[in-house]
Amino acid sequence: MITIDEFSKIEMKVGKILSAEKVEDADKLFKLSVDLGEENTRTIISGIAPFFETPEMIIGKHVAFVSNLEPRTIRGYESNGMIMAVKTDSAFALMEVPVTITPGTRIG
Repeated sequence: MITIDEFSKIEMKVGKILSAEKVEDADKLFKLSVDLGEENTRTIISGIAPFFETPEMIIGKHVAFVSNLEPRTIRGYESNGMIMAVKTDSAFALMEVPVTITPGTRIG
């Protein structure tokens, strides 16, 4: 269990996926370029590749992202956030929001 104060430290925002590509020599990783409503786009590395036939399938989607994680280097790329998704034994889905919601809009 965490307190509400601990939970309030998590910053989630709507992000628009501008580009996506497979990370070389990594079966599970996509390298995403994401608009989070900031001056510069962010690179986010995510292990969602097994759930999509091609990376192009997710370009243009508006998805929830955790935006205040410390940067982490994954396969030589600095990842600056985390995409939100749900996975069960039989299903996978990105936590999409309507495209009418502007990138950078805070969630919660």
